[in-house]
Amino acid sequence: MLDQGKVFEALADNGVTYFTGVPDSYLNGFCNYALARCGDRNVITANEGNAVALAAGHYFATREIPLVYMQNSGEGNAVNPLASLADRNVYAVPMLLLIGWRGQGDTEPNHPQHKLQGEITAPILDIMRIPYTVLTDDNAHFAGTVEKAVKYCGETRGAYALIAPKGVMADPDKPNNVDALYPMSREEAIEVILDHMPADTIYAATTGRATRELFFLREKRNETKARDFLNVGSMGHASSVALGIALAKPDRPVVALDGDSAAIMHMGAMTMASKVKAPNFLHVVLNNGAHESVGGQPSAGHLVDFTGIAEACGYRTIGHAVTSREELAAAVERLKGCGQAAFIDCRIHKGLSRKLPPIVFDHRQAIDALIADLNG
Repeated sequence: MLDQGKVFEALADNGVTYFTGVPDSYLNGFCNYALARCGDRNVITANEGNAVALAAGHYFATREIPLVYMQNSGEGNAVNPLASLADRNVYAVPMLLLIGWRGQGDTEPNHPQHKLQGEITAPILDIMRIPYTVLTDDNAHFAGTVEKAVKYCGETRGAYALIAPKGVMADPDKPNNVDALYPMSREEAIEVILDHMPADTIYAATTGRATRELFFLREKRNETKARDFLNVGSMGHASSVALGIALAKPDRPVVALDGDSAAIMHMGAMTMASKVKAPNFLHVVLNNGAHESVGGQPSAGHLVDFTGIAEACGYRTIGHAVTSREELAAAVERLKGCGQAAFIDCRIHKGLSRKLPPIVFDHRQAIDALIADLNG
C-alpha cells in the first residue's frame, strides 16, 4: 500500500486539500487517513453523484480543485453530474477522481458482480473524455501523477481520474471494530426477524455484511436459501428489488434487510410506499451508523430520523427505533400484519458477531432457485 502520509502530502503540495465521496474497501487506507486527519475538509456523501455535485459547489465557492473518491461501482451514480454538470461544455469543473478498481482482470473470481464493472471502469472514463492514470504501489509515481493530473485540471477545467487497483490504497487486513452503542449485532437482529416471520417469507439482503450473515444463518439453521435474494452488488437497490417482488406476489410476505448507508444512498426509493399498495412488505434498516463493509467510516445512519422519514413516505411504523431483541421481536409481530407497507429502524452496534468466510455461491443457480420458489 502507498504511504498515505506521502499521498496526502503530494496532494497538498498541488493544492488538493478538500475530499468528498463514498468509502470503498480498495481505498480504505486513503479514506481512513482522511477521516482521521482532514476534519470538515473530508465529507462522506450519500452517493457518488452527490459527491461530484458537492465538489462542484466547493470549486465554485473557492476555486480549489477537489478530489472525489469512490468504488468503480459508483461510476454509474457519478456519470450524470460528471457529464451534465461538471463537463467542460457545461460548467467546466476541475476535479480529481480517485476510483477503487474492483474486478480488475480475474482478481475476484468469486465476485461476478464486479466482473463487468471492472471491465468498463476505464471505458466509461474514455466515453466521458476523462483522462486517467492507473496507480501503482510507488510513492514517487503517485507524486508525479498528481502533479500531472492537477496541471491538467487547472489548464482544461476538466476532470482527471486516478484508478487504484487492489492493494495500492488499502490495507488488506480490515479490523473487526465492535462498539457497544447498542446491544444487538446485525446477525442477531436478522435471526430475530427470521424467528418471527412466516416460514415462506422472501428476504432481500443488502450489499455487504447483511448478505453474508443471512447466507450463513441459513446454513446454521439448516434452512433453505431458495427464498433469499442476496444483493451482492447494486448498493442501495435491495429494498426496490424486494418491493418489486412484494407487488407481484401479494400472497407472500417480503422483507428487505437493508443497511443504513445503502438506504441513504437511494433514499428516494422509500417514497414508493406512498404510491403503491404493498401490505406484505416489511422494510428493515439494520442501522449501525457506519459503512462497515468497506472500513467502518461513519454514515448519517444514527443522525437521521429514519422512522420519521419512513412515516412521511407512507410506511406504517411503531413510532421509534428499536434497540433490543425484545423490541425488535415486538415490532415485527405488530407490523407484519398491519395492512400496509411497514418499516423498522433497527439500531445495532458495529462489528461482526462471529468471523465469517467470504460467500462463495453460484449466482445464477441461486436466483433460479428463488424464481422457481416464487413461481412454483
